[in-house]
Parts: sequence; structure tokens; C-alpha cells
Amino acid sequence: MAAQVETDVAIIGAGPVGLFAVFECGMLRMKCVVIDALEAVGGQCSALYPEKPIYDIPAHPSIAGGELVAALEKQAEPFGATYLLGRRVEGLAKDGEAILLTTSAGDTVRCKAVIIAAGAGAFGPNRPPLEGLPGYEASGAVRYMVTRREEFRGKRVVIAGGGDSAVDWALSLKDIAAKVTVVHRRPKFRAAPESAAQLDAAAQRGEIELAIPYQLHGLKGDGSTLESVVLATLKGEEMAVPADHLLAFFGLSMDLGPIAEWGLGLERSHIAVEPSTCATNIDGVHAIGDIATYPGKLKLILQGFSEAAMAAHAIHPRVFPGEALHFEYSTSKGVPAA
Repeated sequence: MAAQVETDVAIIGAGPVGLFAVFECGMLRMKCVVIDALEAVGGQCSALYPEKPIYDIPAHPSIAGGELVAALEKQAEPFGATYLLGRRVEGLAKDGEAILLTTSAGDTVRCKAVIIAAGAGAFGPNRPPLEGLPGYEASGAVRYMVTRREEFRGKRVVIAGGGDSAVDWALSLKDIAAKVTVVHRRPKFRAAPESAAQLDAAAQRGEIELAIPYQLHGLKGDGSTLESVVLATLKGEEMAVPADHLLAFFGLSMDLGPIAEWGLGLERSHIAVEPSTCATNIDGVHAIGDIATYPGKLKLILQGFSEAAMAAHAIHPRVFPGEALHFEYSTSKGVPAA
């Protein structure tokens, strides 16, 4: 059923940065509505790597993506945000001083400010051009993400790709899978140097097999159950690797969707913002996290968290015009009542 909502701030994107924006707005007594195309909060952390460890969250030497999202949900919970999930924002229009958002589910959200925390927009995996791929995707034999490591216990797993996801999951699954084979077209990986070094060490110990320089060439099986993955070199040399699963990590294809039609200042599919306020070229609209760009921008979750705080403070005068905002540390002010 379509919702008609009036609120202070509409947050587009329910990933980690969007969830933290709920907290930051709540600390300034601003009510929020959060809209996301996915059916659950967490963005890429939940959809792509809920069990994958993240190492650059302050005070957490290591925390799984799903655990981080759960903690951010709990942190935002006291502020009673409304979540409109499983729909995407289609339209943005000004209504006097207010902003009107419309969604694919027919919702209308009237707010005083908007925070776009949409990551890099809608995303989907880059699929390898292999014959019969849809049937193996449907059965789960070919996947582009790992949600539960236990599903691969005792299985033969082929991992294709040369970035962080491929290397990290190879290292993570080697202890539970019957066999892990990593396919890459060249010896040098694009992963973090320490992770690449661990992969080399695991290969030398026989814990992981490296198929280099090979690329994916075909799938063998009955169209649903996978028997082997066919690899080939650029010279046409082929070999078949017995496998129960193929994990293909070739990155994500990004699509800003309707956001690209709103008249925002775009730079290479990112939204240009003013660094100190994260304000866009549309009055009352701010962008934070991976979708925002400015000189010196770092694509780190912790930078997105900082941007959430800056945007919330910049928005406060729109929600409470004429009211002075006296900054206080959370240790002294506590969490305001919802």
C-alpha cells in the first residue's frame, strides 16, 4: 500500500552511511524517512558481503558486514525512522520550501531536506558471457556473492576475479571448502597487498590452487547442477576444473537510475557536493557516501559517516529556522528522546 509521509529529512539509501545519517539527524531532533530499493537495510554490506570482515571501522579490528549493519540499526533505533523498502525514488520536485519525493511503489514523501546516501546507485553483478549461465544462476551453482559461508562446506569452489572480493573469499573459504581454485588472467592481483601475499602463501602450502593465466570459458553440467568449469588461456589452451560452485567477482555495474535525471551536478556518475556541508547544486538536497564527490574525497565508510554528521548539521537550520544550534558532544548530551 502506498504511503503518504511528511517528515523532516528523507534519506535515500539504507546502507551503513544512510543508517548513520538517521542517528546524526536524530541527535539533532530531526525525524527521518529512509527509502531503499532493496527489501532489507544494509545496502551492499547486507546484499554482497554480510559475513565478509571489514577492517577499517574505528574500534573494530574486524567486523562482519552484517554485524556492522545490525549495530547501526540498533544505534538508529531510538529515533523511530520510517523505512520504505523495496522501492526506489523516481521523482524529486520542489514544493515551495518543501521537497516532494515519489517512489516506484506510489509513495509520496514531503520533507524539508533530502540526503542521498545511495552508494553508487542501483547495482548488479557483471556477469561472465558463458553459455547456459541463467540455469546455473537459478540453481545457485553460479553466484556473485556469498551470504553464508557454511553453504560451501565440503564443496569444490572455483573463484574468478582478481580484486579484493575474489582474494578475500578465497582465503575465507579455504578452511571449509573441499577445494578452492582461483582463476585470474595474470599473476598480479588487484587486492590489498597483504591479502595478495596471504593468497600466495596459501597457494604455496597447497590450501588454494591458482589457475593463472586462465579465464572463464564454459560451464559443464546438466544446465542446473554444475560438474566443472572450463578455463582457457589467451592461446586457446583449455582445462576443466571439477566444481560444485562458481563464484564470479568481476565487480558491479552501477546505475544511478532516476537520480541522473534530477538536474544534480554529476561528475562521472557521482554527485558533486560542497565538502563542508555535502550540499548539492539543488537547495535542500545533500549527498553523502560513495555517491558524493569533491576534491580529496576518500571512498571509505568512515568518511561517509563524517559526511552524514556534516550534512545533518547543515540541514538543521532548514528544519528549525531561527533556532541556534549549540554543538554538544554525545557524551554530555546523551541520546535525545524520540
